[in-house]
Amino acid sequence: MSDTPKFEVIDRRKMKAEEEKGSGEAAAQTAAPEKPAPTSSEPSPGPRLVVNEAKQEATAQAPKETAEQQLTDELPAAPTAEESSEQKAAYDASAQRLEDLIRAQNPTVGPQPPVGFEHLVQQFYLSAMLQMGAGAQEGQRPRVDIMGARATIDLLGVLAEKTKGNLTEAEVRMLDSVLFELRMAFLELTSMVTLSSVPPPPTAPKK
Repeated sequence: MSDTPKFEVIDRRKMKAEEEKGSGEAAAQTAAPEKPAPTSSEPSPGPRLVVNEAKQEATAQAPKETAEQQLTDELPAAPTAEESSEQKAAYDASAQRLEDLIRAQNPTVGPQPPVGFEHLVQQFYLSAMLQMGAGAQEGQRPRVDIMGARATIDLLGVLAEKTKGNLTEAEVRMLDSVLFELRMAFLELTSMVTLSSVPPPPTAPKK
């Protein structure tokens, strides 16, 4: 005896013919409309179509590539190396004149340290913490911009992704620590917001 499972094929045309038996019109039975295909909300009894995963991935990447191409088309032409060099020199000279003016009016102010990668990370960190309500004075209700904080944290994540492989060990450690702390603060804040928006459970009526 074969172990091959047996499948029962149901002829839906025969079932339809039996339902309309008694009408006496064989032609009407033959030309009976087929059952409409099941909607997306109803499970289909037939075989399911398997889509190629490579095609799905290409379809998912298409909107991203289209957006990047659109952004590239909208951007102006990049400056030449000579233009960038001249502008950088003019910028440095203007910044130096401003610093000299400030020190002339405030002799105790020393020269400003050069801006480094740690200052950029610190700026993102302070912005996100302020958006999550940190720094509010005692007795005042903190102002929270939860969506702004999320955008700032995501920007810091983009920075970490785009600079991967170009940072020193100390810079990587600092960036990872700041991202971890900000995401933990965001999780705590969103948990508080979620809990405060849930209505209390109904109390049992007193007997």
